[in-house]
Amino acid sequence: MTNAFTAQVKGNLSGCYEHSFGNLPNQTVYQDVFQEIDMRPDFKAQVERGVEAELKALITTAGGVGTAGHALIPVFVDQRIVDRTRKYTPWIEITPRVTNIGKEADFNFISTKAAATFEVEDESLADVTDTENRATTSIKYLYAVGRVTGQMQAAMPSYMIQGLQPSGTGTDSASFNSPTAPNAKQYEVLKRAQSLRELEENKLWNGDAGTTTKEFSGVVILQSTTNQLDKSTTALDWDDVEEIAEYAYVDSGRPGVAGCDGSTLRDLRKIMVDHFRFKPGDLKGTAGFGVPASIVMETMLGPIPVVPSQFLSTTTGEKQLFLLDMEYIEMRVLQDMTYEDLAKTNDSQKFMLKMYEALLLRSPLFNAFVDNIL
Repeated sequence: MTNAFTAQVKGNLSGCYEHSFGNLPNQTVYQDVFQEIDMRPDFKAQVERGVEAELKALITTAGGVGTAGHALIPVFVDQRIVDRTRKYTPWIEITPRVTNIGKEADFNFISTKAAATFEVEDESLADVTDTENRATTSIKYLYAVGRVTGQMQAAMPSYMIQGLQPSGTGTDSASFNSPTAPNAKQYEVLKRAQSLRELEENKLWNGDAGTTTKEFSGVVILQSTTNQLDKSTTALDWDDVEEIAEYAYVDSGRPGVAGCDGSTLRDLRKIMVDHFRFKPGDLKGTAGFGVPASIVMETMLGPIPVVPSQFLSTTTGEKQLFLLDMEYIEMRVLQDMTYEDLAKTNDSQKFMLKMYEALLLRSPLFNAFVDNIL
């Protein structure tokens, strides 16, 4: 009896659905101007052919108010969950990842080099001494922990997480993936993976091991004041771009990519349109390996693509523009993202995702930046 009644209810709902949408699958996008989809004329023609649902005596408010809607009308939740908190993470993709043995990342560098000399014939020749130093950076440990109860595993249906994971790039032309989570635990794992990725991008720029010893230092701290052009809360102009390019050039750097916040990117676009008469559509390019750049600056060092990050400050007077030589910047990785189950104590499943890594700027002299932009 129950099965027959359920079938009858579904049949009634199906009839109403078909009245409007015919044989279209549930949750089909039938009107979207951005994708040039509009099926409404087809629906209108269907109605004009005389297809009507006989709902004269029973109205939608019958049966009293339930927990959501009214008692006789069930609630159908969209299977797509939108990640409104999403952040692009382009610099995690741009930054080279290098394996590391041990808990410290060590490298040597030459800090001073004795000059060669001219001498006369049969001169007494003295040897010279260079200075080499070793830099040491501690690997830090990133974690994202989740837990799902047994009841949630049993009750939660499958969902598609719309706009969760970036496709490996981070500009306006990039797209987010929409993975399907077949169960509650997979849903939680996907969210925790994204949170770990966003933490990584954030600390790549803003990490400060001196203030928070648990995290590694990012570009802002490691670059410090080396090759800094301090605008002292004045507006950015094109001469600033060429000046920091010259800073890097004089110190033998060859920056190949620039990073900034969204507001500074807007400033750069306006400068290039006004100064060079670029058309907005002519500004884009690539940062290599198919990674799109929002604009490409033509500097004394050649073309430098600009890839913005959502984790750099857009605060007036604190904005920054970095020119970076990525051949000497790397993420040293002892262990990349790894899933691991944790101890089971209750009717739940607890897990963690973890990474062991640290950022290295092997030669800040090869980079340059504009600081404190209005």
